[in-house]
Amino acid sequence: MTQEFKQTSPIQDPSVIHEIQALRDELHRHNYLYYALDNPEIPDAEYDRLLRRLQALEAENPELLSADSPSLKVGSAPLDAFTQVAHKLPMLSLDNAFSDEEMLDFNKRVIDRLNNSLKNSELDNTTKEAFESLEYVCEPKLDGIAVSLLYAEGVLVMGVTRGDGTTGEDITANVRTVGSIPLRLTGDDIPSELEVRGEIYMPKAAFEKVNKAALKNGDKPFVNPRNAAAGSLRQLDSKITAKRSLEMCAYSVGIVEGIKEGVNFPETHEKILVKLSEWGFRINQEMRAVTGINACATYYNKLSEKRDGLPYEIDGIVYKVNSISLQKTLGFISRAPRWAIARKFPAQEEMTQLLGIEFQVGRTGAITPVARLEPVFVGGVTVSNATLHNQDEVKRLDARVGDTVIIRRAGDVIPQIVSVVLSRRPEQTDALCFPESCPVCDSPIVQVPGEVVLRCSGGLICGAQVKEAIKHFASRKAMDIDGLGDKLVEQLVDEKLIKSVVDLYHLDVEAVASLERMGKKSAENLLAAIETSKATSFARFIYSLGIREVGEATARNLAQYFGDINSLLASDEETLVVINDIGPIVARFIVDFISQESNQLLIKQLLEHGVNWPEVKKQSDDDDSNELPLVDKTYVLSGSLFSLTRDQAKEKLQALGATVTGSVSKKTDYLVAGPGAGSKLTKAESLSVPVLDEDQLLALFDEYT
Repeated sequence: MTQEFKQTSPIQDPSVIHEIQALRDELHRHNYLYYALDNPEIPDAEYDRLLRRLQALEAENPELLSADSPSLKVGSAPLDAFTQVAHKLPMLSLDNAFSDEEMLDFNKRVIDRLNNSLKNSELDNTTKEAFESLEYVCEPKLDGIAVSLLYAEGVLVMGVTRGDGTTGEDITANVRTVGSIPLRLTGDDIPSELEVRGEIYMPKAAFEKVNKAALKNGDKPFVNPRNAAAGSLRQLDSKITAKRSLEMCAYSVGIVEGIKEGVNFPETHEKILVKLSEWGFRINQEMRAVTGINACATYYNKLSEKRDGLPYEIDGIVYKVNSISLQKTLGFISRAPRWAIARKFPAQEEMTQLLGIEFQVGRTGAITPVARLEPVFVGGVTVSNATLHNQDEVKRLDARVGDTVIIRRAGDVIPQIVSVVLSRRPEQTDALCFPESCPVCDSPIVQVPGEVVLRCSGGLICGAQVKEAIKHFASRKAMDIDGLGDKLVEQLVDEKLIKSVVDLYHLDVEAVASLERMGKKSAENLLAAIETSKATSFARFIYSLGIREVGEATARNLAQYFGDINSLLASDEETLVVINDIGPIVARFIVDFISQESNQLLIKQLLEHGVNWPEVKKQSDDDDSNELPLVDKTYVLSGSLFSLTRDQAKEKLQALGATVTGSVSKKTDYLVAGPGAGSKLTKAESLSVPVLDEDQLLALFDEYT
């Protein structure tokens, strides 16, 4: 049943009534600014204070609770069940198009039907004019749950799922908790009865948060954001829904009655959406009105490129004839409007068969199960392999050889198995067992307490780890050995020309030249690059060693704190944990690495072969990073530099204590701009952020070094 709230008895203190109404008005205004305009004017903490004050007053005066109170955003008492509600106007589905040809066919059907209507009836001037320059509105097809919201005199009175299109479920208590659904509309031109239709969805960030919490609690995670949104909306306890960070975008209206005298309701779909935004709804910012079917194709291509960067999932684009008059002329078929169509993106999920499971060994010894699949086209590419991540994921999925599985691939994300189709499981299958020894070197497999990852204990004797260790050592952000790519590293190891990173520094030109696709000139260039790599920085050298969890920032902090390699090698966990960015776990990994004789010998041999770096000013025990000249300063680099690379500039700035970020904001102290700086320069100028050119940057380095 829809919840109704009525004042049951008078209140003695008029000031309480006044304060409650003032708080509601203010909170409604802030909801509108935040959700509809994306332009909040107060911080979240202040909003929370206002809401808590309203909740306290309503708790003391329950007879004053109303259906449009912002306090209902946090949920209400659980329901026993959902009530079935018949839609006054059916919520129809859309026909789908999967190619340019099908879109052209749709456009032809629209034009042919309008032509026939024009011949057989007298159309009004507005319809004729719109037909002569046919416009479509393009909207991202959000991957969520369609809902109908009914407003009476501007107040939300009911929320219903689409259901089968004719009958849905009353989820009023739950939709009230969705932040972007206004409980009371803004404006003085609102119809007395208004049905708004939209899509409730779960943003990607919220989906990751919900699943992370589910795994932590031992619960089954949701397969995708759409399932998460559906599950959240069908909670009988709306307080659970309120915690799920759902959003809604309005995409149309249904029943509209009681339009105020003198008010002209919008004549196009685009203007209806703009009006909904004015009344307090969120509409999709990617929505565009375009002229002609070719412009629809252009929009499709542009949104396809942006798709993976959007904060929400979409599975296509909805195209609607913009003119409401033309929509009425075109009409409906039994289940879908003739004036709209959904152009679907290539599927991101498909079914295929699991042919086998192999175990790969990574650079740090991590054992990763990889599924070998019957090749399937998904997400725009043919997929034949998918990661199973780790032992916990294997147990959760219980994927077995011979199973039919659902594969998901979005953008550049590594394909993964999201679920098993148990109804198609063969009669006899065996659960997957992890090996007890490394599939590469046969060393025992171990598991660090508290970790889900299994690891090979073979270290540098394990062929898989040696190859990955050398690749990491030679990478651009480590020793930066130009020309030493992954395939060449594998060749060098397979041909037994190198067994560790030290061997790189006494390679023979003739031996390298004899490798496949190599010649003397290529071999000479490689050896020259290896020789050049000897001159590095202390931070790069630390990073190149491949110590677990020691990335660029941690390596830089270690270099600045210890100043020299001997001090680092003599350190212990107690010393390490006082360094910025290093906690007990990372400290343990560092100590484990430097305490091994084989690693100490490797470092000694690298130094003996000439690896060197400029002296680093050691940070004494009494110092802190605040004595570095650029500490607390934030820089952004944009455009081209000629005297040094952007990575080198970043490294030098960080060595002086600066923070280097990738985007300009109010917190940016300086933008270093070279040719081609583009939008970052424009934003810096709009925010009055000081801009340095390359000469000024070099002068800065000269001043402090």
